Amino acid sequence: METAITVLIVDDERYSRDELKHLISEHPSLSIVGEADSGENAIIKALQLEPDVMFLDVEMPKMNGMQTAKSLEELKKVPLIVFATAYPQFAAEAFRYEAIDYLLKPYDEDQLNQAIKRIKKILQPSSTENQTIKKPLGKLAVDEDGEIFYLDPKQIIYIYREEKVSKVITNKATYEVKTPLKDLETRLSSYAFFRIHKSYLVNLDYVVRLTPWFNGAYQLEVKGAKNTLSVSRNYVKALRARLEL
Repeated sequence: METAITVLIVDDERYSRDELKHLISEHPSLSIVGEADSGENAIIKALQLEPDVMFLDVEMPKMNGMQTAKSLEELKKVPLIVFATAYPQFAAEAFRYEAIDYLLKPYDEDQLNQAIKRIKKILQPSSTENQTIKKPLGKLAVDEDGEIFYLDPKQIIYIYREEKVSKVITNKATYEVKTPLKDLETRLSSYAFFRIHKSYLVNLDYVVRLTPWFNGAYQLEVKGAKNTLSVSRNYVKALRARLEL
């Protein structure tokens, strides 16, 4: 049985905290270990409780959610961040802090469920995989300048997002497509692909070496890649779990 994923809820409004606690309580794989009503208290609680995930309100007095997330980067154990706010205009800035999701108030259960699936995929990859029998089906179709190429997923080394283009690096050529990285990740879920950074998706079959870098981040050596790839510290634990016997 998988260990429950620990959650810290941070919001200066008690009603919002209670609403989120109720919704999260419907998911037995998550365990709420605490709550905080300010950014300052969130940091203290994070130090004390070391939660796996923090649901973090953006608009709070004194220290807002963005400032709190920046301070959390200095902790030994940095929790995954899911921002929550009534203001959609903060979404772009939120993802600069490598947030794994962004929920709008009032909370939508379907959006929360998707966020929790993403959390489990990172922190409990084995349980997520066991929910579905992984059976590779066909080829990956990519549209480049009107031409459709059918790629064998096993030949894809890695994919990365740059501005509004996804670059698919294979052992034969590079393809530039407009398809979002998230969509490509979903389409390749039957294969050994893993998100190592908000902008990078890697075929684990090509991984050679994982080297410590700085601030908890790592560098990944991948066969066929000219340069090493950066692994965000939020993904290191799950990556090692996938790679090691």
